[in-house]
Amino acid sequence: MEKVYLIGGLRSHIGLTGGLFKTVPAEELAAAVLQKIMAKYPFVLQADGLLCGNAVGTGGNITRLAALKAGLPATIPALTIDMQCASAAASIELAMTKIGSGMADILIAGGFESTSMQPVRVYAKADARYREEGFTVAQFSPDTTSAKAMLEGAERTCQKHGFTREELDAFAVRSHRLAKKAREENRLNEIVVSVFGSEGDEGIRDRMSPKLAARMPKLFTEEEVKELLAGDSASLPIKESVDKQNVLQEQKIAVMPLLTAANACLMNDGAAFVVLASRQAVEQYGLRPEAELLAGFEWGVDPRYSPEGAIETGAHLLQRCDLQPQQIDVFEYNEAFAVISALFARKYPKLTARYCPWGGALAYGHPYGASGAILLLHLWQELKQTEGKLGLLSIAGAGGLGTALLVKKC
Repeated sequence: MEKVYLIGGLRSHIGLTGGLFKTVPAEELAAAVLQKIMAKYPFVLQADGLLCGNAVGTGGNITRLAALKAGLPATIPALTIDMQCASAAASIELAMTKIGSGMADILIAGGFESTSMQPVRVYAKADARYREEGFTVAQFSPDTTSAKAMLEGAERTCQKHGFTREELDAFAVRSHRLAKKAREENRLNEIVVSVFGSEGDEGIRDRMSPKLAARMPKLFTEEEVKELLAGDSASLPIKESVDKQNVLQEQKIAVMPLLTAANACLMNDGAAFVVLASRQAVEQYGLRPEAELLAGFEWGVDPRYSPEGAIETGAHLLQRCDLQPQQIDVFEYNEAFAVISALFARKYPKLTARYCPWGGALAYGHPYGASGAILLLHLWQELKQTEGKLGLLSIAGAGGLGTALLVKKC
């Protein structure tokens, strides 16, 4: 394959649902950041395409709409990719593949999301899933139509691996502390732009502490957790010899709900894009590469435990590249839930200082379709401002999926 270079990129501030960008449609938010991209990297007017993730938008090829609103030349094609939370990372991986195979020289990739302006959809009346009130969350797995499928998967994963509330909350506190420090030290100034009057990432809680985390509300009741775990032997904290189904039904054991408003990320709005180029484009336009994208990988896991996708996909990419974990200087895994952080710490206990060193999605937020690009932008800056050389990002997606990318600083 041809070499694929990261030239740069930008992201918006990240807002909470109903917050900074509460009246801004997703395509308008994307267009505003794309205009900043065009101003900073004018050669993108010669781009071969725009590839973007979007998970909960209005549908159609919303990336094309954003491109036209931004004023990109109409001759530049656009493609929307929906891999839910992994959409932007999948878009970047596809862009890397197109450039690496010689099909393109300059591509803009990333994603955008507005949960504030998320539409309500309605199944056809002939569909057994039809409800007059409609739905906002798509079906990700054949065994459930629950609107809380991702939260339920995170709770199951917490129970399966035997984590405690305190253990999970500690990662949430860590994330906010590190994000606050990065903000105070202006670590992200090069990649973050203000749009629609935004002044900062809205989700970082300066006062987050173990005491505050402990007071945050649980997202499930004990009975709801029991129902989730019923018949799911891998998740139950009792001996294999016991009839788990009956024990749960008879309520002979206590099940502590673990997911809370502190250790699960909130809903967010945001947009993020990176600019990728071939060696030919670098030479033609006199560009300065910031990093090289070495490899990408996608993997699937049991959708009932979708957070495991981030860990498993990252591990498989390392294996395919014949790398040991200790060779990676920075790991940017999407902290949609603290259980992902806890799984990383359990798998790589000696490498936790390299994990999301400036905080993760538990603090900044997780605008689904944009998060993979946000991870790459943060990873680039972390490698650039430290002595790091290799970085790995990985993100889980609804339905039990994951996308990972391996990056080398130039």
